[in-house]
Formats: sequence, C-alpha cells, structure tokens
Amino acid sequence: MEFLDYIHKDAIQHTKEKILEDLDAYLGSRSVQPSFQEYMHDRLIYIEQIWKNVWVNKAHNKMSRHKKRQYLEDKGIETVSADKKLINQLFKKEISDYRPFDAEKWLLEGFSHQDDKWNERFNHARNQFKLKQAVRNKEMEKQKLHEVIENLTEGLIIQNERSLYLKLRYHIAKQLLNDVSAKIRYRKIETTALEEQLEEIGAFSFEPFSKMGDFFEELTGNIHKTMYRGRWYFEYETYFYIYERAIRSFLSEALQVMLLENMPHSIFEQYENVYEKALTGSILKKKVSYLFGELTEHFIEFIQDEYAENLLVLAKLPYEESVHDQLYEEHLAERKKREQEERAERKRKKEEEERMLSDIFGAEYSPSVDRPVKFTLHIGDTNTGKTYHALEEMKKKESGIYLAPLRLLALEVFEKLNQDGTPCSLKTGEEEKIVNNAAHMACTVEMYYEKQYYDIIVIDEAQMITDKDRGFSWYKAITKANAKEVHIIGSKSAKPMLLQLLEDSDVTVKEYTRDTPLQVEDREFQFKFVKKGDALICFSRRKVLETASRLQNAGYSVSMIYGSMPPETRKKQVQQFVNGQTTVIVSTDAIGMGLNLPIRRVVFLENEKFDGTRRRQLTSQEVKQIAGRAGRKGLYNKGMVSFVRDVKEMGQLLLMKDEPVFSFAIAPTQGVFERFQRYSRDLGLFFELWDKFESPAGTVKAALHEERELYSIVRGTEIEAKLPLTDLYGFLHLPFSKKETDLIRLWEETMYAIVDGSEMPEPRLKNKNLEELELSYKAIGLHLLFLYRLDQRTEALYWERVREEISQHVHDKLNSDVRNLTKKCKRCGKQLPWEHDFQICDDCHQTRPYRQRYYKR
Repeated sequence: MEFLDYIHKDAIQHTKEKILEDLDAYLGSRSVQPSFQEYMHDRLIYIEQIWKNVWVNKAHNKMSRHKKRQYLEDKGIETVSADKKLINQLFKKEISDYRPFDAEKWLLEGFSHQDDKWNERFNHARNQFKLKQAVRNKEMEKQKLHEVIENLTEGLIIQNERSLYLKLRYHIAKQLLNDVSAKIRYRKIETTALEEQLEEIGAFSFEPFSKMGDFFEELTGNIHKTMYRGRWYFEYETYFYIYERAIRSFLSEALQVMLLENMPHSIFEQYENVYEKALTGSILKKKVSYLFGELTEHFIEFIQDEYAENLLVLAKLPYEESVHDQLYEEHLAERKKREQEERAERKRKKEEEERMLSDIFGAEYSPSVDRPVKFTLHIGDTNTGKTYHALEEMKKKESGIYLAPLRLLALEVFEKLNQDGTPCSLKTGEEEKIVNNAAHMACTVEMYYEKQYYDIIVIDEAQMITDKDRGFSWYKAITKANAKEVHIIGSKSAKPMLLQLLEDSDVTVKEYTRDTPLQVEDREFQFKFVKKGDALICFSRRKVLETASRLQNAGYSVSMIYGSMPPETRKKQVQQFVNGQTTVIVSTDAIGMGLNLPIRRVVFLENEKFDGTRRRQLTSQEVKQIAGRAGRKGLYNKGMVSFVRDVKEMGQLLLMKDEPVFSFAIAPTQGVFERFQRYSRDLGLFFELWDKFESPAGTVKAALHEERELYSIVRGTEIEAKLPLTDLYGFLHLPFSKKETDLIRLWEETMYAIVDGSEMPEPRLKNKNLEELELSYKAIGLHLLFLYRLDQRTEALYWERVREEISQHVHDKLNSDVRNLTKKCKRCGKQLPWEHDFQICDDCHQTRPYRQRYYKR
C-alpha cells in the first residue's frame, strides 16, 4: 500500500527525532562527558522500544477501519464478524512486525568511532541544558516573588477590609441616592405580539427593611448584552449589572492605591531586579487578580444585604471613617435583630402550618377499617372465575353494589344481572339507568357513596389501588365500605397489601388458579400465521387501526378495541367476535381488564408501551393480565401466547413470581376539604398544602396534575369567586379527557354558564371522520357529567340517545373506513409497507435536520 509506505517513512523520521531528543536530554544532564558506549548501554532498552511504539501508533491512528480490514484480509485473517475493537487489536498485532527500523544501527552509523561528532553533540546539549536551567531558575525566582506579593496582598486586604468596605459603602450610597432621585421605575408588560416591553411606573420608593438585593432586580430601562457559549444574548438590564460594575471599578482603584502605599519598598527593588522593569499599580493588580475578584464578590454580597433606607441616610453625611464605622455597627445590630425576628416569624408560620396540616389531613388516610364487616378476597390470575363467583354471591343478597374500574364493565354487569333476573340499576358519571324495584347497582368505583348501605359490595380489579391517579377510589371503597359483606377481587400481587390494609378485620381468602394452562409459542409471530380466535395486542389507537386494516385487506374479518372507543361501540365489536361474525380481534391493553372473550391465542405485536412519560418494556404483571385472556374455559384446552420478537425473554415474564405491592394512592376527601375551609377558601393554597403534606408510610399522594391545570384556567375568575370550594374541586375532578383542547374549552364555557345561571353550551358535534366522531362522543360524555351532577336528568336522557347514535356511527365507520387505511410517512405522505417499523420513510429519516447537523459536524 502506498499510503502505508508514506506512514512508514513518517514513523522513521519521528523515531529519529525522539531518539535525538533523548540523547540531548541524557548528555545535557551530565557535567562530565560520557562515552557513546555508556549512552548505548544505559538507553538501549528505550532505543529498541521507541520504534515499535511510534510505528504502531501512527499506523493505527492514520489507517481507516476499511484499510485495516483490507490489510488483515490480505494477510488471510477473516474480519466479516469482527467488531471495531477486535479489528484494532488484530491490526496492531499484525502491523508491529512490518518492515522494522533498526534504530540501534542508525545510531551506531551516526556516532560510533566519531569522537569529534560526539564531542560536538555533547557541547551543544550541555549548552542547551544550561540555558534551560537558567530560564527555569529565573522562573522559579519570579514564582517565589509572586507568592510573596500574593501573601502580602492578602494580609493587607484582611488588615484594611473594614476600611475598604466603609469607603465602598459610602460610594454606593451616594450612587443609590442619585439613582432613586433622578431615575424612573419600569416593569415588563406583554404585548399582543407576546413580546415583552417596558412600562414606566413612577419614582422609586422603598418599604421598611427593603434590601439592596431587591433594588438590584429593578430594571434600568436599557438592554443588556451577555456572551454565553460564543453567542450574544440580549435582555432587559437590571441595576445589578450597574452596581456590579461600580463596585468593581471602585475596588480596582482603591486596592491599587492601598497596595502602592503599603507594599514594602524591598518588594519594588526585588521586582525590578528580577523583571528588569518597575513594579506599577496596574502590574500589582494583575498579580493578585484572583484576590481582587474574590473581594469584589464578597463585597457585592455585603452590599446586597444592606437596607436601602440606611444607605440613603448615609449618603447625606460627609465621609468620616470613625462616624461611618459607628453607624455601620448600629446598622449591623439593627439588621441582626431584624433577621432574628424574621427567623422567629418563619418558625412560627412553619409550626402553624404543621398544625394546620395535621388538623386538615391528620389520620384521614390511616389504613384501617373500623366497621364490623366480613371481607372475602378473591385472588388469582386473569380468567380464573374470580368475578363470576363474587357476582354469584351478590345475586343471593337482597341489596348490593358492584364497583367496576371501567364504565364498560359496569354496563356488562348491569346487563348480566338483569338478564339473570336480578333487577339492577346503572350509575356512572356519564349515565344513569334506574330500574324499578332494583336493590342492586352497578357503577364505576369513583361513584361509590359511603353513606349508602348495602348487604354486599363487590369491588373489582382491586390491584388498581396502586394507581397514582385513581387508586384512592379503591382505597375509599374498601376502608369506608358500608355493608355486611365486601368481596374484593384482585391479582396475587395485591394480596399482601390488602391483608395489611384490612388488618384485624374478619377476612376470608379464596385463591383461584387457571383451569386452562398458558403456553408460549417458540417461533416469532408473523402475520401469515394469523388464525381464527387470535387477539393481536398493540398499545396505541393508531396501531390498532393500521393492524385491523392490514388484516381486513388480507381477507380477515376483524373486531377492534381501544381506549378512546365509545363503550357501546366496544360492546358491539366484542359481540361480533363472540358471535363468530369476526374471527380476529385487534386490541390495546384495554382487553386485559375484565373482558372474557373466546380467545384462542394472545399475540403481542409490541413488547413496549408508552406509559405517559417514556416507552418502556412491559412488566410481568401487564403481560400476565393480557395473556391471561387466552384459552377461554370450556372452549380451549390451553391458552396460546405469541410474541413478534424476544420470545424467550418475554415468555419468562409469564413465569415470574408476582412482586407484592405495599403502597396505595390517596387523594383529597370531603372531610379534608371541610377541615381546610376552617382556614381558607383558596384552592391554590390547598394545592400547596397538599404538596407539603407527607403522606403516611405505604401511601402515595395523587399528583392532581389535571386538576391543577384546569384550576389554572379559572383561578382568580368569577368561577372561583362564586362556587363553593368543594363544588369547584368536584368540577375540576370530573373524569374526562383533559388532553383534548376542544373538551377543555367546553368545560370552561360550561363553568361560566353555571356561575352566570345561563343555559349550558351544547357539545359541538362533528362527523367528518372517525376521529371527529370519537371526539363528539367524548364531548357528549362531558356534557352528561355536568347534567347528572346538576341533577338535570330529563335533558340527560336526550343526550344519552344522541350519544348512542354517535356510537353507532363510530361502529359503522370502523366497519367501512378501516379497510381503506394505508400506512403513510407522516412527513412526505409516501405510502409505507405495513411491516415498516417507523412513522417516517427512510428518505425523510436521512434528511431530518438533526441528522444534517450531525453529518456536517
């Protein structure tokens, strides 16, 4: 290789230079000339090794990976499966013996038996060594002098610090008096273009005990330019920048004068001898620049802690150090007293706040059950008959209530009980169906009212108690249960925590196991393997629709389930699958919650899901919950589970022992709000106290993010002013999709209508496509939440009928429109193959801006 020859020549030249450097260092350090043979004896190991080091490093650094591969392959070494590290190791090993340079021979040819040349080299090396030694000695002398000057300066600063600060304080006081007398105050305002502008707000005035630090934050009216990471940034200037420059300038002059007047005369003489020039004030200042910088920062902090009113008094007095020193002592004492009072006040407020937190929250969340209730825990995996047995017990009682995690499950139990001859009513936030003479109720867990008595309460999916946003509804239902019997249905992981929660109560545990085992298929799933009875699982609405379209176009009849689908539509989709009208179902993880379907095999099309914060791998409990829907008892001897990749790893999740959970979520209660209102009606203050409240061990506070975001819309408005605090929080807590801007707008308009006593706005209904129909359905749901909360049941019945019509339209759209879906690049619109893993095509991926920047770098 020509390139390798070029590197080889360069390495030889570099090796010669390194040897000559070593030779000069060896000779220069000796006062008596050694012989050439002595040098070779002492440095032979270095001479032999230097070539190999220089050559291997140069070849490795200058040869590309491609050329290294080519070199190794020419040597008969296979590199196809080798990674970068292995290639480098192999290359260094092979190249080390390539055309070695004989450094010893080269030295012998240059100096052996050539005494004149060796003598000349020694004299040259020795002279260079002496010159360097003289320079080093001079530098050491300068360094020692510099340290002496620094030590003297530090001592002088400590000795004169008080005097310096008094003079600076007077200087700043006069500048402050001038600024507040002659200049205007400003504040920032937002313009319609969302740009900040300044507005004049009059002359300066100081409240008692206003500190200079507060004044430093005032705006001067000018623009300040700042350099950061090589770029200029502009912002409105504050007085901090003005006074920082003033302090720095004053100290620069004062420090220079102090050093010139107090530095010993011998230092000036010594400096002139060493540097051959006079020691001036500016040179002195540079020598101790770091001390000057520290003193400046130190004094800026002192000035910021000064009371502005004290400095304004000081500015009107002539400067006499003894007088100013006495005043400073008085001002320090005053400030110390004030700071002690402020600390005492803060301590008092903290203690008052702690008492308030204890009074408001207190033992509200103590995990104990006081009532004489008989509890039965139904514990087991998915599809083991837990809910069935609990409901059978409920049928036997004269009155009962079923609490569901989802509206759809409440609706299913409502229909099942009525079909089985047990009159049952339905109540969710968005609908009510009252059946005459019904003593049983099916509702969502959030609708549970603890003052209503029942013979039996059935609480489903109790492991949801750990949910950070909804878990408190399960906690309240369990601990505030007003019934003779309470049947709690949950997973194995929830059992220890439920037993801990119920403590000494009368508890019976019934454990359930699957009659149909689960079996993981060894091969990775491919779409050509789809069969009747399959449930294909993915974790987004978009993926469900795309997968369903792909299957429909391949000739399969498909049902679909996803979270934002109307429950009535979901029910029809499920029924089609149950009745055999469709052979395959495509669903999100919504299928894992209480839906018993004739599923032969569950197929995970994704091993990860987005949990609201990040994409992460599915947990063991999630895989079990979903996979457990396979193998419907009475239809199949076993349930099959399949994955598209990482079959062994994902299959292990099914075998993992459930990790027990020992914490549950808590949220504000009616009692908490009642006690809070003894102190305040400010809901903003309540949220602050909620953040400060430390929840008991084993509990996790609900974050209340959505409630806070809605509150930020109405804070300070007539809505907050006119509504009782508990009513306002109830409206903030309404269960609707708070990520939809249209729904938030409808919520806000309705809130204004309520406080104004005007007619509530009707939902805006759109039906152009599937997304608009689903949004219309949600808007009606929100409207119904308001209607039922305000007891406007007649109008609610009309909107329930409209909602049913919308859900039928959604069902029809699913059947007609999904087949025509295609997968397209979201940037350029190019059609993508179904198996393409990403939402943009390869061309758009290559031309994304961040990639262009990367390649330019």
